[in-house]
Amino acid sequence: MTKQVHDVVLDVDDRPKFFQWLGLSLQHMFSMFGSTVLVPLLVGLNPGIALFSSGVGTLLHIWITKKKIPAYMGSSFAFIVPMVSLMKTTGYPGVAAGVIAVGVVYLIVAAVVALIGTDWIERLLPPIVVGPIIMVIGLSLSSSAAQSATVLNGHYDLRVFAVAMITLGVTIFFNMYLSGFMGLIPILLGIVVGYLFALWFGLVDLKPVTEAAWLAWPDFDIPFIDYQPHMYWNAIIVMAPIALVTITEHLGHLMVLDELTGRDFIKNPGLHRTLAGDGAASIFAGLVGGPSVTSYGENIGVMAITKVHSVYVLIGAALFAIAFSFVGKLSALIQSIPGAVTGGVSFLLFGVIAASGLRILVENKVDFNLKRNLMIASAVLVIGIGNAYLQVGTGSQVVQFSGVAIATVLGIVLNLVLPQEAASERQLHS
Repeated sequence: MTKQVHDVVLDVDDRPKFFQWLGLSLQHMFSMFGSTVLVPLLVGLNPGIALFSSGVGTLLHIWITKKKIPAYMGSSFAFIVPMVSLMKTTGYPGVAAGVIAVGVVYLIVAAVVALIGTDWIERLLPPIVVGPIIMVIGLSLSSSAAQSATVLNGHYDLRVFAVAMITLGVTIFFNMYLSGFMGLIPILLGIVVGYLFALWFGLVDLKPVTEAAWLAWPDFDIPFIDYQPHMYWNAIIVMAPIALVTITEHLGHLMVLDELTGRDFIKNPGLHRTLAGDGAASIFAGLVGGPSVTSYGENIGVMAITKVHSVYVLIGAALFAIAFSFVGKLSALIQSIPGAVTGGVSFLLFGVIAASGLRILVENKVDFNLKRNLMIASAVLVIGIGNAYLQVGTGSQVVQFSGVAIATVLGIVLNLVLPQEAASERQLHS
């Protein structure tokens, strides 16, 4: 059932005119571009492949949801911590196993939702669990951002810090003072300005860019072809639980889209289809060498401002992303962005993630006078941010659970087992 939404320029099923379609699709591509390529840069993956997998993942999502949901699938920040750790210990095969496992979790939850509905998700992941976990995801990345923004070749470098702070400052400025199309791409503009200052300070090596071909096939990492087949249980166990957190983000995005378009996407095409779309996109990303993907709030913001909800515009953005991934010089240019620039932008991006968790607690009026809520949030925050990891096994059989994964599971368990009131609170109220 569709509600009446006023001032819509293009509705979900409307097809834009050709040149209008080009402009609107490019706008969406540039809105997601900065964040989508930043994740592989931070992890150590190929940004060209991330662009490719985000485009194909978006097309898969749109196909699975019967062209009823205007959503773009970009690189997920939620999995940066475990992916960085896995790149150091197992290389890409471990990351691929984790990314594919995330997609499988989505498919399993989609199957469960199709069978029994959605009420159990709200019970498993209420705001008191989701808010602190999202805060942990953002704050646990802060040391990585600080390292990138201060250190060059293992030593403190004032030039790196200066470029990082300039990048942070201009990105904040663009967020606050630009409007229209330019106001939709402040992260990309911040990276561009930061990159120019990095060139000035001598922090950029342009040789790989000049040597790269204009057209180049992305260097795909195919885990089951390029590497010896192996089950990376460590990667699977570390990354799979975090999918439960991004599923809540997925639900939030659907609710916003419902409000924008006047529809109920959880019922039509159904939450099971939207989850399956996300899962299929992540599995594809894992198979070709990209990071895990998720629906992007940046593109929802574009739709909210422009009143253009056409799914065909998102299809166009996906096709542009795929095309850009085959431009060799563009991939080389992106890879030449120094840590000073990515670190400066990361200060803002990771902080925004953490603030989003705080916003969930505030908007849902979580009462921290209740000991139950205080216990859950305290344990999740300190274990997750401090990365109190669990390591089991020895030698090549070591399995390590990251602090984020431990915090996620602990938050869910505490929420299920703790009473609504502590004994002292019940006594006080009696």
